[in-house]
Amino acid sequence: MKIGTVLHIELKNPKTNKNDKYRCKVIEMNELYLIIDYPVNEITNKTTVLPKRKHFSVSYIGEDEAVYQFNSSITSKIKLNVPALAIEYPKKENIRRIQRREFVRIETTVDVAIHSIDQAFSPFVTVTSDISGGGISIIAPNGHKLVIGDIVETWLTLQMHEDKYHYINMKTKVVFIKTLKSSIELVSLKFIELDQLSQQAIIRFCFEKQREARQKEMS
Repeated sequence: MKIGTVLHIELKNPKTNKNDKYRCKVIEMNELYLIIDYPVNEITNKTTVLPKRKHFSVSYIGEDEAVYQFNSSITSKIKLNVPALAIEYPKKENIRRIQRREFVRIETTVDVAIHSIDQAFSPFVTVTSDISGGGISIIAPNGHKLVIGDIVETWLTLQMHEDKYHYINMKTKVVFIKTLKSSIELVSLKFIELDQLSQQAIIRFCFEKQREARQKEMS
């Protein structure tokens, strides 16, 4: 954890009985408290002052690229150059390490567009075979000209919770090409240029899909 780390907060809404999701950033910290800017609702994009002493879940990506989670609550408002809130910073033993982001691989279909950086081939649109926080596999069209080592411009469309869409643009690298029995080729792309907010959105998308799958299994 460091200053500038993006935090994702989940707080249960008693009216809908669902978790409202917010994002914020650490602007100051000490051994007992994290000072954050006002959380932004991920659906409405509006800043929100969360109620004091109301417990919520916090997650973030550590410097080792693992996802960490802990429970906290707002303790007070803080007067800085920007409006800020103080939340409880738990001891290390109360912060749970979930999983490295690249290991959470979900088989799902997501719209994706691929463009050549140097115009070596015409842009094409296809779908993913799977996605993780570290990369995607796509179903390549017949006659594609991708080769291992290529760097390409990639656009993803992620449908998040409550039908909100995230449009993500990044550079990816072709790291593997596999031919299936049906002669369809799967191309594995590794994310190489991805901003933190986009990275967080992809990881959250994977966790939501994983949670949906578990709920279907239980029902």
